[in-house]
Amino acid sequence: MSQDTWPNGSYADLAGRRDGLRQAAAMPGADPRALLDAAFAELDAAVDALTKLVQAGEPDRTAGEAPPASLSAERSLLRAVFQHAPAPLFVLAPDGTIRRANAEAGDLIGAPPGYATGKPLTAFVDLASRAAVQSQLAAAIRTETTRQADCTLLGPAGPVAATLTASALQLQDGSRLLVVTAVGGVWGGDSPPGAGGSGGSPPRDSIAAMTRRMDMITAVTKLLLDNSTFSEAVTLQRCARLLAGDIASWVIVDVERSGQLRRQFVIGPHGERPDELARKVRTVDPQPDSVPAQVHSAGRSVVLAHTDDAGLLGAAPDGTPLLMMLGVTSLLSVPISDGVTGYGVLTLARQAAEGRFTIADLALAEDLGEHLGVAIRVDRMFRHRSAVAEALQGSLLPASLPEVPGLDLSAAYVPASEGLEVSGDFYDVFPVQGGWAITVGDVCGKGQEAAAMTAAARHAIRVIAHWNPDPVDVLAKVNEVILAGDYEDRFVTAKLAYLRWDGACVRVELASSGHPGPAVVRPDGRVDVLSGGGLPLGLFPDAEPERETVELGQDDLLFFYSDGVTDARSPDMEYFEDRLADELAGAAGRTAAQTTRMVQDLLARFSQDDLRDDMTILVARVTSPAAG
Repeated sequence: MSQDTWPNGSYADLAGRRDGLRQAAAMPGADPRALLDAAFAELDAAVDALTKLVQAGEPDRTAGEAPPASLSAERSLLRAVFQHAPAPLFVLAPDGTIRRANAEAGDLIGAPPGYATGKPLTAFVDLASRAAVQSQLAAAIRTETTRQADCTLLGPAGPVAATLTASALQLQDGSRLLVVTAVGGVWGGDSPPGAGGSGGSPPRDSIAAMTRRMDMITAVTKLLLDNSTFSEAVTLQRCARLLAGDIASWVIVDVERSGQLRRQFVIGPHGERPDELARKVRTVDPQPDSVPAQVHSAGRSVVLAHTDDAGLLGAAPDGTPLLMMLGVTSLLSVPISDGVTGYGVLTLARQAAEGRFTIADLALAEDLGEHLGVAIRVDRMFRHRSAVAEALQGSLLPASLPEVPGLDLSAAYVPASEGLEVSGDFYDVFPVQGGWAITVGDVCGKGQEAAAMTAAARHAIRVIAHWNPDPVDVLAKVNEVILAGDYEDRFVTAKLAYLRWDGACVRVELASSGHPGPAVVRPDGRVDVLSGGGLPLGLFPDAEPERETVELGQDDLLFFYSDGVTDARSPDMEYFEDRLADELAGAAGRTAAQTTRMVQDLLARFSQDDLRDDMTILVARVTSPAAG
């Protein structure tokens, strides 16, 4: 075909007019619609010319014969016209899937044309406009008329208001396509910030983004390290609140519980309506076909710059897609894992105004997911250790004190402010020949080894005392038991008291092996702190416990304690031991339980809730001989 047969002159002239339209589009005050009409006129002429070429060339071609050189040249020109047209152009299949997109279209949506190919055009349209655009595209292909739709496109720097014009074309083989143009976006010149075109982002923007990501990692790391509660729920909630509104509109945390992925937290923008949406989404656990469930199952991250499927997050009970409820247009979901164990999924979601997620955002989210995974592992480890410590400690102390005729009893054990190790403190109340026994003790050190020695000492005292009427002899034999055991350099301080009624009085026979106290509080406020004495158990074979005898009358009070009470310190480094007798004077006339609470409150205020050692208190108050 000669150049003269080309409508409106030669194809060289067409190329010149194309360049002229591009230059005009870049000028200030250019009319996009007029330029678009002109571009369509040139495109129509090219299509007509190419159609004639095909029709003229088909009868004369044999199978396998290469097309005429002129036909190849015209097709190349047609592709060039399409790619370099000064307006965004999309060629769609009848179902709305993008078959081709030119360079201006790629700049408008912030992605290379090849990225858009195969995706629905509505994937690049804001959620609120998708249904209307889809309907207009369907109407254009059904009626073969030109249809328009005003919408908001998801540009690289945020939403872009645009008018889409869709026209149906029928090809020679009877198939149909849609040609869609967009008016209202930023065309020509530099691409919008963050776009995939030649403009790109200034270097300072990249540096600012990197700094922002580093600041976020630092903030999350500080938050996780500051988690003094060792609470998994607190860790996840604080982290979600930190991320929400900074790198995402919505933050969703799902955690595996009993083999099922459960929705844990949903944090979004502040306000009454977002809070209501968060509550609704929180009630919907991830379904197997949702993105979070697939990420957790596969252990691989997913980043969706454009959410073309409304069902990615599942649906509310009424069938409304959660994606639509939250207005999400870009989604990022990463495993919460310590590298070995998957604990759940962290999902970040953005609305149109925040732009789309990038590979850099994915790298940040994966780092955060790994940080959270390690934090959860540590939280669960400490929680397990705490549960083990509590169970072991509970086995070393009586579940409850017995009812003893003529005595009002109360006891308390308060662990130190720091650490989860099992304490060596113990106490017990049990019957002996002709009366009752009270024992209080403390094993040197903490942990499982100390717990083993504590159990041995406590149970040895109870068993030997059952047959032996002399508390001093009981502790001497317990010393032999502990020396025979393999407890390394550990030792036990202990106090064993036998209480027997002698008329209207209670006679107390005390055996002491290096343990402090007890104190005797009289009804008139007088306080006597007994010296104790004796050597600890488990050190020397010939260590003899000390013996003391005390008589108690009605309303007299016997106050046993561990060295956690006397060693408690104030911020000024004063010891509570120096104030013990004066403070116990206030216990006169109080019940055993009231005395226990009083001393606990005094110690908490004195130490400002910073106990350096575990504290054990046991109070025995004489009620009346008639109860004996």
